[in-house]
Amino acid sequence: MPTPTYRPLATVTLGSSTSAVTFSSIPGTYRDLILVLDGTASVGINGSVYFNSDTTAANYPYLRMTGNGSTASSNSGNNIWFDFQTSKSMAVIQIMDYSATDKHKTSLSRWNNPASVIGATAIRWTNTAAVTSLQVKDTNNSATFASGSTFSLYGVIA
Repeated sequence: MPTPTYRPLATVTLGSSTSAVTFSSIPGTYRDLILVLDGTASVGINGSVYFNSDTTAANYPYLRMTGNGSTASSNSGNNIWFDFQTSKSMAVIQIMDYSATDKHKTSLSRWNNPASVIGATAIRWTNTAAVTSLQVKDTNNSATFASGSTFSLYGVIA
């Protein structure tokens, strides 16, 4: 089996703080997508990724586990993909079979803030449409990503 290759599709580096970052016109020619977030936030963010302008929280059920070095926890709910903090944070989100039109989309998010918490989240988008755009933002719409934060999107070649 060949080793997957990541092809850079787009990178956004914020020149000023913003509440959302959008990638549009995503080509359907790759197996998976990888979204890498690196930076800080104005306050602690429970972040979300919305596909094709679908902002209905119930369409994104998740299972999440977190730990801080002394305590571990897990929970489930809707529409929280990653945590982003005021100190350096990073999240890597894999969106599997994003261009398939015969199944719901599944995603795995791994994120960390070494000063406070690390975690992983499994998410399902309850829609069979191909993902052609995505938006990253605070779930509660009240926080911003700080200037200098980077958002990179990659296509995975099988």
